Amino acid sequence: MSYVRAAALSELEEDTPKRVEIDGTPVSLVRTEGEVFAINDICSHANVSLSEGEVEDCSIECWLHGSSFDLRTGKPSGLPATRPVPVYPVKIEGDDVLVSVTQEP
Repeated sequence: MSYVRAAALSELEEDTPKRVEIDGTPVSLVRTEGEVFAINDICSHANVSLSEGEVEDCSIECWLHGSSFDLRTGKPSGLPATRPVPVYPVKIEGDDVLVSVTQEP
């Protein structure tokens, strides 16, 4: 698994998504409940940026139609979305947030 520096931990505000692009993949980084999560930034229902939505209870809500996605699994927890979005492994090294968007063979 190949990790890439996505941001500085100090750049991430609690419960405020930050959009980054890693190897051409749009990713929303979210610092919440003492952890950092990386989830694909594109809503599976409406093809809009999830990083513009709200974070609550380890979920991110799409700003357009209100679909919610679990930050740990990517599974939708609120309609109208029915398909999950990818989540990515995160490592913290010092102040660096490292994310892997590559799939293992």
